Amino acid sequence: MNLKSVLKSILIKSFILIFCSLIAINTIKADSEIKFPEEHFSLYQNFTFRIDTFNNISLQSILNKEHVFDLLNQKQINLSYQKNACWIHFKLVCKQKIESKNVLTITNPLLDKNTLFFKVNNNIWDSISIVSTTPLNKREFLHQFPVFNLPNLNAHDTIEFYLKTNSGLQVYIPLQIASETETNYQLSDYNIMMAIYVGIMFFMFMYNLFVFISVKDRNYFFYVVYVFFITLAQIGLSGFSIRFLIPDNPSLNPLLIVTSSVIAGIGAIAFASHFLMLKKFYPILNKGLILFYAAYVSVLIFYLCGYSQIAYKILDVAGVLIGLYALTFSILVSLKKYRPATFFLLAWSLFIFSLIIFVLKNFGIAPDNLLTNSSLQWGSAAESLLLSFALADKINTFRKEKEIAQKEALFSAQENERIVREQNVILETKVTERTVELKVTNTELSKTLDELKSAQTLLVESEKMASLGQLTAGIAHEINNPINFVTSNISPLKRDIDSILTLLEKVENISLSQITISEKQKQIDELKQDVDFDYLKTEIDFLMKGIQEGSFRTAEIVKGLRLFSRLDEDDLKSSDINEGIDSTLIILNNQIGSDIKITKNYGALPLVECYPGKINQVFLNILSNAIYAVKEKHKESGFAEIIITTKIKDKHLIMAIEDNGKGMSEETKHKLFEPFYTTKPVGEGTGLGLSIVYNIIKKHNGTIKVTSDAQQGTQFEIEIPLIQHLS
Repeated sequence: MNLKSVLKSILIKSFILIFCSLIAINTIKADSEIKFPEEHFSLYQNFTFRIDTFNNISLQSILNKEHVFDLLNQKQINLSYQKNACWIHFKLVCKQKIESKNVLTITNPLLDKNTLFFKVNNNIWDSISIVSTTPLNKREFLHQFPVFNLPNLNAHDTIEFYLKTNSGLQVYIPLQIASETETNYQLSDYNIMMAIYVGIMFFMFMYNLFVFISVKDRNYFFYVVYVFFITLAQIGLSGFSIRFLIPDNPSLNPLLIVTSSVIAGIGAIAFASHFLMLKKFYPILNKGLILFYAAYVSVLIFYLCGYSQIAYKILDVAGVLIGLYALTFSILVSLKKYRPATFFLLAWSLFIFSLIIFVLKNFGIAPDNLLTNSSLQWGSAAESLLLSFALADKINTFRKEKEIAQKEALFSAQENERIVREQNVILETKVTERTVELKVTNTELSKTLDELKSAQTLLVESEKMASLGQLTAGIAHEINNPINFVTSNISPLKRDIDSILTLLEKVENISLSQITISEKQKQIDELKQDVDFDYLKTEIDFLMKGIQEGSFRTAEIVKGLRLFSRLDEDDLKSSDINEGIDSTLIILNNQIGSDIKITKNYGALPLVECYPGKINQVFLNILSNAIYAVKEKHKESGFAEIIITTKIKDKHLIMAIEDNGKGMSEETKHKLFEPFYTTKPVGEGTGLGLSIVYNIIKKHNGTIKVTSDAQQGTQFEIEIPLIQHLS
C-alpha cells in the first residue's frame, strides 16, 4: 500500500469518526435546556438573548423596551465564544403554590460574573451577583457553581428572569431550578463522578510514576507529565480546583486551566513522538510537531498578554489538529508492524473521539449535555488506562527482546568458546615458532639499538664539539683583543717608567750637591724639561688606563663565560634570566661585531626556577641562528637588528628573540625542530641545535612558538613557568 492510498484511507476514517460523533451527541437530550419541576412550573416564553456590545445595557432600558432581544433557536443556551456581556431572558408560570425553597443553579463554574434579576408579576427584585473570583467561604452556597435563591411563589404567579453573564471561555449556561435539597443531591452526584475520575487518574499517575522511577524510561516521564496536567486541567474545568485547591483565590482557576492544558498538550506530543519512535520511522512528520509546540506556547503568550479568547480558541483548534495529526502518524507507524502503535492508535482514537465532542460543544455545534460535558474527562481516563497497557506491553516486548538477545549472546559465547579452544591449539604451535623468530629478531634489534645509541651519542657529542669550537673561537677572539691592548701598552709604559727612574736618580744627585737651593731648583727644572716630564706623566696615565680597561674587559669575559657555562646545569636553580642572556651575548660578541644592533627590552624579572646551563644553551642556539640570518640578508648593506624581549605574564616568563633576517618558508617552519634538518651549507650546521632547544623547553614544561615570513624576519617566543612543578 503506497503513501497516497494510506492518507486517503486516514482522511475517510476521520470524516466517518466526526460524522458518528455528531450523530451520537445529538441523540441525547441537552442538559443546558432549562430544567425545572414541571408539576410546579411551565415555560411561558422561550429563551431570548441580547449581546451587550458596549456594556451599556441596563435592566431599566430592557424593561422600557429600548433593546430588541433575539430568539435563541436552540434548546440550550450556548452562544459559543463571546468577548462581550450577554443578556438572557426567559419567563416561567407557577402552576401552584410552592412550599419548599427553590434555587436556580448554573452548572458551569467558568462564567466570570453572573447577575440575576427577578420580576415576579410586576415587582422587580434586587439583583443578585455571583463573581467567579469570590472566595468560596464568602459565597452563600459553598459550591463552585453559581447558585441563586428564588423568591416564594403562589399559584399563577409569573416570574421573569434577566440574567447578565460574562465569560472568558464560551458562553454556555446550563440552568436548573429545583429545591435546595434536590440541588444538593444532584451536586453531590456530580462531585462523586468527578472524584471517581480524579481517583482513576491519580492511580494511573502514581502507578506510572513508580514504574518510571524503577525503569528510568523517558516514555513514562512524558506520560506521567501528561496524566498529571490533563487531570489538573479537568479539575479546573469542572471547578473542583475552586472547591479544594484554591478556594481562597478562585481568580487563579483560568490560569490553572490554560497552563495545565498547555503542559498536558506538550507532554502528549512528546510522549507520542518518543513512544512511537516517530523520529526513526517518519522524521519529516516528527519535525512537523514543532508547529504544535509553537501553537501551545503561543496559547500561553496570548493568555498572559490579556487575549484570553484568542488563547482558548487556539487551544481548542490545536487540540483537534494535534489529535488528528497523531491519529495519522499512529496509523502510519502501525503499518510498519510496530506493535506499540496498535495500542496507541486505539487509545488515541478514543481520546480524539472525546476531544472532538468537547470542542464541537465549545463552538456551539454540538449540544451541551452529560456526554459532551464529561466527554473529555472519561475520554482522557480511558486513554490513560489504554496507554498504561501500551507502556506495559512495550516493557514486556523489550523484556522478550532482551531475553532473546541474551540467548543469542549465550549461544554466540559458547560457539566462540569452542572456536577459541580450537584456535588455542593452532596458536600455541605458532607461538612456539614465532618465539624462536622473535628471539633472533630481538637479538638483531638489540644490536641495532646499541648502534643507534652509539650514533646518537656521537651526534650529540658532535653538536657539543661544534658549539664548543664556536665558543672557543669567540672567546679566544674576545680575550685576545683586551690582552693585546694590555701587552701593547707594557713596552711604552716600561720605557716611561725607566725615564722617570733615571730622572729621579739625577734629582737625587742634585739634592746631595753643595750648591744653593735656587741653583738646585734650576738644575731640576732643566732636567724635567729635557725629559718632557709633563708629557711623560700624561702618557703614563693614558697607558695605565688602557691596561686597566683591558684587564676589566678580560674579567667581564671570564665572568660571562662562567655564568654561561654553569657547571651545575643538571640542578634546578633560581636564575636571573636577563643576566644569562647578557652572558650569552658576551660569548657571541665576536659573531655580533659592530654591524648588528642588539636591542634589549628587558622586563623586571624575578628569579626563575630553571636549569641555567640548558637555558643559556637555548639562548646560544637561537641567537646564533638569528646572527646567521641577519648576516645572510644584510651582507653588503642594510640595517641588521636583533631585538630581545623579556616579560612576565600570568606566572610565566615570556622570552622573545626577533630578527630582521631572511626569514623562512612554510616548509622550513614545519621541519624546524626535526633532528638533522638544517638550511645552512654543508659543514656549517649539524641540524641538531633547534631540536635540542625544543627538548630543553619541553623539559621546562614550556612552549616555543615561531613566527616567520620570507625576507621579513623571524621571531622565537619562549614561555616557561616561573616555578617548575616537576614529578
